[in-house]
Amino acid sequence: MGAVDDAPASTVLRHETAVEVALLLVSRRHRYEGRPADGPLPANEDERRDRIELRAGLGIVGDRYFASRAHVHASVTVIGLEDLDDIADELGVEVDPVATRRNVFLRGVDVEALRGEPFSLDSGAGTVAFRGYRAANPCAWMDHEIAPGAFRAMRGRGGVRCDPESDGVLTLGPAVLRTARPVPTR
Repeated sequence: MGAVDDAPASTVLRHETAVEVALLLVSRRHRYEGRPADGPLPANEDERRDRIELRAGLGIVGDRYFASRAHVHASVTVIGLEDLDDIADELGVEVDPVATRRNVFLRGVDVEALRGEPFSLDSGAGTVAFRGYRAANPCAWMDHEIAPGAFRAMRGRGGVRCDPESDGVLTLGPAVLRTARPVPTR
C-alpha cells in the first residue's frame, strides 16, 4: 500500500482535516444510457459498499470505469454531501446521493477545493493517495433522476474526478484527509 511518504517530495501533504466517508458506491455497469425518459438500466446488485479497493492508476476494483482508457484521470469521483444537501434545499426535494452516480461521498470538507490537487484519504485501513483533476460535471440525467433543475444546480458542485495514485482500501466512517494546502471545512 502506498503512503503519503510515497508522494513526490515536492508534494508534501501536511494539512490534515477530519472527514467522514459517508457513502461508497461501486457500479459494475453504466446505468444512465439512452434517453432519460426511458429510465435508468436496473442495478444488478446493491451498489453501496462498506469498503472499496483501489488500484493506482486504474480506479476502484469492480467499478465500470476500472482500467478504462476513456476515463484516464477520471476513474474515481469524490463528492461532498454538504453540496448535495445545499442542492436539496435549493430545489426543495430530497436528493438520493446514489442517483448522482459518484463513488466516494465525504462529509466535512469542501471537496471542490481538491480540483487539481494531490490529496490522500485514510479511513483506518492505510493511506490512499489521489490526484484531483477536473470537475465532475453533471449530465442531463440529473434533471430526471433527482429533480428538474438538478443538472444546473449541480454545476460546480458535482464533485471532483480523480485517480488513485496508490493501492489501498477505503471504508465507511471517520477518515483523515491530507492535502498540500489547507482546504475549507464544511
